[in-house]
Amino acid sequence: MVIHKSFADFVLFLYIHMAHADREFHTEEKEVILERIPKIFPHEGDPRKKLENAISEYESIDRSQVTSLIRDTFKHFDHVKFAQKYKVYTDMYAIIHADGKVHELETKALRELKQIIDLGAEKN
Repeated sequence: MVIHKSFADFVLFLYIHMAHADREFHTEEKEVILERIPKIFPHEGDPRKKLENAISEYESIDRSQVTSLIRDTFKHFDHVKFAQKYKVYTDMYAIIHADGKVHELETKALRELKQIIDLGAEKN
């Protein structure tokens, strides 16, 4: 299942996924994501609105489908270079550390994402 038309939209989805991994969306995590939105969406006018819309989209998806969606979407964007995908991974590392503590569910989500990215690296 692929729901994102651009890699940038998918990246924002991943950021939100990582922030929600511990079932909480901390203010500090939100701020880290907001800092990155102008970089991935340089032509968007309102980062907060973009984030709120993306959160609504994320929350509308059945959580049991998220891992499959992420795996399928990485395959869909196979033209994206490994270095760019790895940058997304490092950004998510910053997101889970933003609130000063890393929950086991965040560690698990980050590990799963790294495995997905590493699988994609075999092709690039």
